[in-house]
Amino acid sequence: MVTSLFQEMIVQEVTQLLEAFAPLDHAEDFDNVGLLIGKPDMKVTGILVTLDTLESVVDEAIATECNLIVSFHPIIFNGLKRLNGSNYVERVTIKAIQHNIAVYSMHTALDNNFNGVNARICEVLGLVNKKILLPKKGMIKKLTTYVPVKQAEALKTALFDAGAGHLGNYSHCSFSSTGTGSFLGEEGANPVLGQKGKVQHEEEIQLQVTYSRERQKEVLAALFDAHPYEEIAYEVITLENSYQQLGMGMIGDLETPVDEKTFLKKVKQQMKCGVIRHSKLLGKDVKKVAVLGGSGAFAIEAAKAAGADVFLTGDLKYHQFFAAEEKLVIADIGHYESEQFTKNLIADYLTKKIPNFAVRLSESNTNPIKYF
Repeated sequence: MVTSLFQEMIVQEVTQLLEAFAPLDHAEDFDNVGLLIGKPDMKVTGILVTLDTLESVVDEAIATECNLIVSFHPIIFNGLKRLNGSNYVERVTIKAIQHNIAVYSMHTALDNNFNGVNARICEVLGLVNKKILLPKKGMIKKLTTYVPVKQAEALKTALFDAGAGHLGNYSHCSFSSTGTGSFLGEEGANPVLGQKGKVQHEEEIQLQVTYSRERQKEVLAALFDAHPYEEIAYEVITLENSYQQLGMGMIGDLETPVDEKTFLKKVKQQMKCGVIRHSKLLGKDVKKVAVLGGSGAFAIEAAKAAGADVFLTGDLKYHQFFAAEEKLVIADIGHYESEQFTKNLIADYLTKKIPNFAVRLSESNTNPIKYF
């Protein structure tokens, strides 16, 4: 929780705000997110938001007296075995350390956010009725515990307050069944109900609630705090259900269908593309559009299965265009172009959360690809 008056903040307070928006637990396992350079207790003089952390961006941070860079892409991705300035990653890292500049990366934690990277693309293109294209699995947990009937409602309330019981647009979700529990308090026990040395039979509720994975610490803390028993029987399992509010890519609708060429011209203008590489045009109107910022070839089949007329992404290889199979149009608008508005998204969020603090949008164009 942020406790300062915003004018004086430390790095950890800023990262807490960022992780409330895009929890690190939502990132992909292969990724490297969070505070990559710098100390959490360092006082922040200013925040510079960028898509990539390059030497030019560090220079910009120095010139504008910003000692925290919030970057979408992680500058340190595969790890460092040495620091001698032999490549741009090492040079950026060295310069940031020399000038006491912290670097934080959000990357796939923000990619997977319902209001993240792909939502901003949908906003720019005017897409409505948006849904996650590839919902993330392994994110929903189920807690089962057993509690005396009289204390069941109080325990449910505590678990709900901790974030349990949320399913999509619904809250306070739970399942209860009644039964009889038995226990015998042995030497050293201090039973809340019954007497030590005697078998106690108690009418109990079997209570089940689900919650998202990042809330586990808070939910279990509420269980231990609110449950009346000295020894608590509980079980936590991971459900196979996909988390519909979390995942890669999005699909949405144009309010008014347009022909493919008109749509691609709009995309080129709105997304500021130097060029759009695309599969064969099919001669039909575009209504349903799938998007995935960055390298999104892995979502082509999902876009087809979802009934998309066009799939927009970046970094496509020659053979991947064949996967369209005349079922949709695949359009490569460029990696940078598909993610360029992400830094605006991050800066807008931080500005709303800390309006009296210096949050700057980097002016550096970090796109390494040029067009002739």
